Amino acid sequence: MSGRYARGSGNLGETRLRRRRRQGDPMRSFDALPGPLRRWMAGAALPWSPVSCRRIWEAARARGDSVEAALDRLDRAERAALLRGAGPGACGDRAHPACPEKEARA
Repeated sequence: MSGRYARGSGNLGETRLRRRRRQGDPMRSFDALPGPLRRWMAGAALPWSPVSCRRIWEAARARGDSVEAALDRLDRAERAALLRGAGPGACGDRAHPACPEKEARA
């Protein structure tokens, strides 16, 4: 293939996050996840790997967190990843050290 649809040029969007190679069959890994976790991944803003999601999920559940608390933990992880990919000043939160004051942004 050549041109616009050359190998490796897929729909990656604009991000500063580094790309990673997958190990194994991601669809098989996805199918083995618990239902609530699969549904969360289907609606996620980022292309999470099943391995990454399972790691967060299992850590939360091992602490005794409910399904809802584990999903909240995934939401927080995704927000953090989105902020990392957006660059400094993207969140507009004065409490976040990389973000300027709101008044300076206006």
